[in-house]
Amino acid sequence: MPGMLDCLIIGGGFSGVEAAHTLQQAGASFALLEARDRLGGRAYTEPLQDEGTYVDLGGQWVGPSQDALLEMLDELGIGTFKTYTEGKSVLSLGGAIRSYSGTIPKLNPIALAELGLIISRLDRMARAVNLERPWETPGAEKLDSMTLASFLDRRLRTKSARAVLDAGLETVFAASAGELSLLHALFYMKSGTSLENLISTADGAQDARVSGGMQQVVEARAAAFREHVHLEHIVSGIEQREGSVRVHLRDRESLEAKRVILALPPALAGRLHYTPALSARRDQLSQRVPMGTVIKCFAIYDRPFWREHGLSGQAVFDEGVIQACFDNSPADASCGMLVGFSLANRARPLLDLDEEERRPLVLQSFARAFGPEAQSPRRYLDKSWAEEEFSRGCYTGLMAPGAWLGFGEALARPEGRLHFAGTETASRWNGYFEGAILAGRRAASEVLERRS
Repeated sequence: MPGMLDCLIIGGGFSGVEAAHTLQQAGASFALLEARDRLGGRAYTEPLQDEGTYVDLGGQWVGPSQDALLEMLDELGIGTFKTYTEGKSVLSLGGAIRSYSGTIPKLNPIALAELGLIISRLDRMARAVNLERPWETPGAEKLDSMTLASFLDRRLRTKSARAVLDAGLETVFAASAGELSLLHALFYMKSGTSLENLISTADGAQDARVSGGMQQVVEARAAAFREHVHLEHIVSGIEQREGSVRVHLRDRESLEAKRVILALPPALAGRLHYTPALSARRDQLSQRVPMGTVIKCFAIYDRPFWREHGLSGQAVFDEGVIQACFDNSPADASCGMLVGFSLANRARPLLDLDEEERRPLVLQSFARAFGPEAQSPRRYLDKSWAEEEFSRGCYTGLMAPGAWLGFGEALARPEGRLHFAGTETASRWNGYFEGAILAGRRAASEVLERRS
């Protein structure tokens, strides 16, 4: 990499790759440094040759209003197919199993009414959030001083409604309601259009899957500048100098550029060593945006047998290690596949177990919803994202109480010659690949505006 580059990009997920694409389109010189031996970041597709299919171990869905991602898919000629939703879904609640249609599980009338009211109220409150500057939202001080759980504690009285809502919210955030600032929860809901949209499958955030897997999208986007992509380049420190930035690498020579884009979650960016030190506000922010906790679990069967019983493969669980599962079968149903999400406090005990030890616990949940046949898949696998050195959790970084009000202004603000991307810095579709794309474009535009 001879000469002084305009920019070094750290991180080869959707955000870093889109930043690189934007710089390339403008004729800027750059190199993209990725710590892993692959591109994609939290998009990670694993081919299953013996099964004749693949699994998206990371993010996999795309839905309406995710316009940048949908346009990218169209431009790259990559197709999608709808998530299977035909038939009834299953609710496992209080030891009983019941089926239901639609997004909201069937509860007793009082609990059902309460659940509908609280979802409507949260969406109504979310509409008032200032997406560009959440700390300037009316009542932000109060909203950011409490957790989402403390808000729900005062307004939900029926145990069943709370259990169902908690399972749904944990599936959305990969965190418990007690870990989140209420302001951040409302921001996230509006960022993804609404809570109802975030929990919906058909026409919602889980509407469709990418044919062939999500990681190929990043790889296809990077194909035009592959010679500028450097895998297994692990950044250890960043040194800002007069007129340039030197990036220090583990076991490699340092590199230099006029500017740097960090396309990393704040929790990872905060682990790097900076000279001079980052501003106090930015450093304090990095300490307050932990990653969510998720283990994504797959069971593969000869066929999607639940469809034969009029079931969609979707289920919600009030207990056990899984909060929610979906039909994850290939488009041609050449085999059956369930994907379950173990999240937040239900996932943390599993972090101490290996895949074989987790398997019977996950299959127990699947069997509760779909019968004993679910106990005997021909293959089981899972992915614990907290164990990933270069992610340290999924789906995204989450704001603890007080973080938006005290430190949010530093989230996407440049620090000298350093610029920040990553889905955590997006105002629209924060936490999703759509947000990552938009954040990459914004950070690259900042670099181009300051190019000299």
